[in-house]
Amino acid sequence: MKERHSQVSEAPTLPHRAEGPRPFDVADLYAGAFGEAAPRDTSTQDLSEKLRQAYFWIVNHAIISPFYDIEYLDTPPPVFVLGEHKARVTLPTAQSYSSYVLLPLLNLAARRRCLLVGGPGRGKTAIATLLGLLAGYTQREMKQGIQHGQPQMTIADLLGNPLPSSMVSAKTMDEIQIAWRRWLGMRVKIIDEYNRIPTRTQSALLTVMADDYAEIYDQVYECPPAAWYLTANDDAGGGTYQVIEALRDRIDVVVKALHFNTRFLPELLDRIEGGFRPEDVVPPELVFTPGELDRMDKAIRAVRVPEPLLARIEFFAAEFEFFEPAARQIEYMTKDTVKVTAVPWETFTEGRDVAITGAQTRNGLSVRALMTCLTFAKAMAWFRGHAEVAFEDVRQILPFVLHDKLVQHKDAPFFDAAENAAYRSDLVSWIRALFDRTSAEYDRLGRDQRDPIRDLLADLDRGLDQVDERTVDTRLAAIERALREIEKGGKLYGHLF
Repeated sequence: MKERHSQVSEAPTLPHRAEGPRPFDVADLYAGAFGEAAPRDTSTQDLSEKLRQAYFWIVNHAIISPFYDIEYLDTPPPVFVLGEHKARVTLPTAQSYSSYVLLPLLNLAARRRCLLVGGPGRGKTAIATLLGLLAGYTQREMKQGIQHGQPQMTIADLLGNPLPSSMVSAKTMDEIQIAWRRWLGMRVKIIDEYNRIPTRTQSALLTVMADDYAEIYDQVYECPPAAWYLTANDDAGGGTYQVIEALRDRIDVVVKALHFNTRFLPELLDRIEGGFRPEDVVPPELVFTPGELDRMDKAIRAVRVPEPLLARIEFFAAEFEFFEPAARQIEYMTKDTVKVTAVPWETFTEGRDVAITGAQTRNGLSVRALMTCLTFAKAMAWFRGHAEVAFEDVRQILPFVLHDKLVQHKDAPFFDAAENAAYRSDLVSWIRALFDRTSAEYDRLGRDQRDPIRDLLADLDRGLDQVDERTVDTRLAAIERALREIEKGGKLYGHLF
């Protein structure tokens, strides 16, 4: 029975995948010179295949998540409309995935910070533990390494204690020796129920998460790059203690624990009768070495983002920061201006146009959020065996990366429409709809064919060396013409701002 539950999917799990980027090899210089092909380095492709095998083992034998909420299509799919609320059920025509397993797995590959949200018993800690085992740790190490949030947790409980002998003999703070907690050196870090940790201890946790070091009595412990997994029973930031905003902002991706499909109850019966847990049957061939984890991270960063797709992401992100009523000077017409001055949002009566996508949020996107979007889009493309990020990779990943980053303006007129009310709670579908809507607008405006600002920036990027005064005047006149065109429109939108 245990052998059946340790089964690894046969490779290739994704046939006909594209070749990924690889490091330059001096042998390439001689490729074809004597009619011989240069040897190909397939190491990164082997790693992406291994990661896919790990995914299928988890969904089939460990967490059992037979869902496809990350859908890919290569041909028109069958669509069914079910129930009174007309739920659309699409049968994906290309390999598709369960976000509950895939996102934590990509988080391991990209070494980022993942929040798992769901009620007790949904398997949040179990999936984080499994990923620690896949990273090469033993069950004992993972159990001892989990930090369980509790109202009494102190900074010493979290980070470590000064040794009493050094406290007595030390003449300076630098001479105090600290017994650091072992979990600080782990490549997979788990914080269970992080919203039960006292505020002061949260601040210490923030330093470790954000800057990869811990500090007590002027003593510093440098932490290695790690994949973080935090769990909470809800995603509202509450708990025994309110989660500080800076700590929530450091979370890169939010994943909701999906429900258990009771059709798979026989699998649970097998575990009872066999006396084992998924942690006991992790296939050894799926365990990653530290070197493989480093190579995965490097391979993900090497995935290309094509310029037209980057322009589309730019257009999407530009919709949210602009808020015209916030100021008289254009540089300060942002939602952040309202936030930092603590002016009640209800004070402003403008900016509630249903047609304006940005009116649905109370904030814009930070630099950190944008970098995280690009990182996970690269990770998704690499996982699928591609050397370049595709539109659908971005569309599928954005809702999970921006889940905690875009603050919904729930009183916006958009949500008053009956067909949009569900978006107040279904943030994944809401963010995906935002991206679809801005993409449609991008196409309507023909931005791939005509973007005056892109042309002006191209001129600017060429620099001013050896440029005469007449050319400078011509460029300045072009900038003024572009502004006149915006002026004629009579209305500002996020992408124009």
